[in-house]
Amino acid sequence: MQKITPHLWFDKEAKEAAEFYTSVFKDSNVKDTTTLHNTPSGSVDIVTIELTGQRFTLISAGPLFKFNPSVSFLVACKTKDEVDSLWKKLSEGGTALMELGEYPFSERYGWTQDKYGLSWQVMFMGKREIKQKITSTIMFVGDVCGKAEEAINFYASVFHNARIGNILRYGQGEEPDKEGTIKHAAFTLEGRDFAAMDSAHKHNFTFNEAISLMVHCDTQKEIDYYWEKLSAVPAAEQCGWLKDKYGLSWQIVPTGMDEMMKNKDEKKLARVTEAFLKMKKFDIAALKRA
Repeated sequence: MQKITPHLWFDKEAKEAAEFYTSVFKDSNVKDTTTLHNTPSGSVDIVTIELTGQRFTLISAGPLFKFNPSVSFLVACKTKDEVDSLWKKLSEGGTALMELGEYPFSERYGWTQDKYGLSWQVMFMGKREIKQKITSTIMFVGDVCGKAEEAINFYASVFHNARIGNILRYGQGEEPDKEGTIKHAAFTLEGRDFAAMDSAHKHNFTFNEAISLMVHCDTQKEIDYYWEKLSAVPAAEQCGWLKDKYGLSWQIVPTGMDEMMKNKDEKKLARVTEAFLKMKKFDIAALKRA
């Protein structure tokens, strides 16, 4: 099972967005859909999809959080035609942040927010090898600008299977970005590629719960480990959610949670839902007893 899964919070559009994204990307499908009742957000749809081999979880849980470019998804393309095709679909009804065109780092690239507000970077890779089609990209802005390298090293120390790849730094004359901070850095956690960057430009956004990273844990010991290592904001601890010291949201969840959520016994599902809504850190034994 994919150890770390991007989790996307929608108002009411999770099912619709799941159909849209799986139609945009080849070799993609909806894996399963579950509806939870009697949550603080009312009835909540949870949809698991697979996009070109990578799993995502989407939830419709009310208008509490909005997507922003602090976390985006970079799509690596083999051809310029593929870039153009994806750009047309993903930018329709959305907002271009960097117009589709030629840039020093790619002959064909664009950054857009789609019609749901989710950010996508679509990039022609040229002769570079494409190991992973979609890469979660984390941008450190505002109070945490300049901390991308520290964060990468921190995440690499927390996860057991981690590697830091190529790092490109800002140079002289690239103000407002400070020389030596991260222009682009690649790193791998538990077999998934990620990217990070600093941006000192004035942005009216920062990390929020609209995008979180779910860590699937086989044991209570593992849940306890990641919770202790990552959680830095006690007020954010709820239902398996936490925020790290940079403000990025994570969910530390039991691997068996998916099966619990698929339970066809509505009374059992209701008891499990009631149990986990009361928890901060998940207690696997208590969930199984519910």
